[in-house]
Amino acid sequence: MSTFKETDLPGIGRKFQVDTRSGDKLVILVHDDGKREMHHFDYNDPDESISMVTLDDSEARRVGAILGGMVYMPKALESVDVAFDEMVIEWFKVEREAKGAGMTIGKLEIRKKTGAAIIAVIKQNHEKIVNPGPEQVIFVGSTLVVLGERGQVKACKRLIEKGSI
Repeated sequence: MSTFKETDLPGIGRKFQVDTRSGDKLVILVHDDGKREMHHFDYNDPDESISMVTLDDSEARRVGAILGGMVYMPKALESVDVAFDEMVIEWFKVEREAKGAGMTIGKLEIRKKTGAAIIAVIKQNHEKIVNPGPEQVIFVGSTLVVLGERGQVKACKRLIEKGSI
């Protein structure tokens, strides 16, 4: 089982330690000046750092987006969510039996009925439609990227799958 530990480092920043299921140990130091350090430790000697990477704030945010699935979603994942305080972004695939398949975002009144917003559509041919309008048809097999509070996103998914909330 993986474990996560968080420690304040007064005058430096904060330390995050991840002990993974595979036995690896990763320590991330977030300095108060925005610099980040990632240390990977030897599996056989958890006190011996075998590699270190230093990132500035911009680089760290890009790496975070990559790791968090904002840049590329592995094909094996049908549903992913990323949390930002009360807001979440969730990816989910439109299944064949979805009642909302073949309808437009506007006809379903997604934003009005759920409060959530579809911020992107990724079609089966990998065409990406960012910030789709109300005329966008929801196709079977497409992956929808939905933004909202957790309950709003669940309501949006339910509306598309079942045709009602």
